[in-house]
Amino acid sequence: MDLDGSEQDPEVKEYSPVCVGREDDIKKSKRMTAVVHDREVVIFYHKGEYHAMDIRCYHSGGPLHLGEIEEFDGRPCIVCPWHKYKITLATGEGLYQSINPRDPSAKPEWCSKGVKQRIHTVTVDNGNIYVTLSKEPFKCDSDFYATGDFKVIQSSF
Repeated sequence: MDLDGSEQDPEVKEYSPVCVGREDDIKKSKRMTAVVHDREVVIFYHKGEYHAMDIRCYHSGGPLHLGEIEEFDGRPCIVCPWHKYKITLATGEGLYQSINPRDPSAKPEWCSKGVKQRIHTVTVDNGNIYVTLSKEPFKCDSDFYATGDFKVIQSSF
């Protein structure tokens, strides 16, 4: 129990920031991969902003670090190279196009499936890039592929 008498969720962990590289390097390559507290993440540099998320796509474990960034409905998204799933860089929402089948003249509209990909915090300090893992208590679909069975980055241990 906390001092105020409330119980903490045992699943919520506090993670410290981990230095994953230099700002100059990611600005050149536009992306990088890293292992942060045993979780694989991809960090993107897009239009002056940093974004980090789980490296494997929530849908089927596709390698997001190999995907292209495209704009959909004004939102930058990573497009999974396996099945073309679209994930917003800022929120981790899965996007899809929907159409009203009762209206033959309707145009497809972009809709959200909700948050599907876990997003992590990126900070810059003195030219170093740091990633802090999400401490959001909700389960994300991408959590399934963030386990050891699906790792794509080989550790040097």
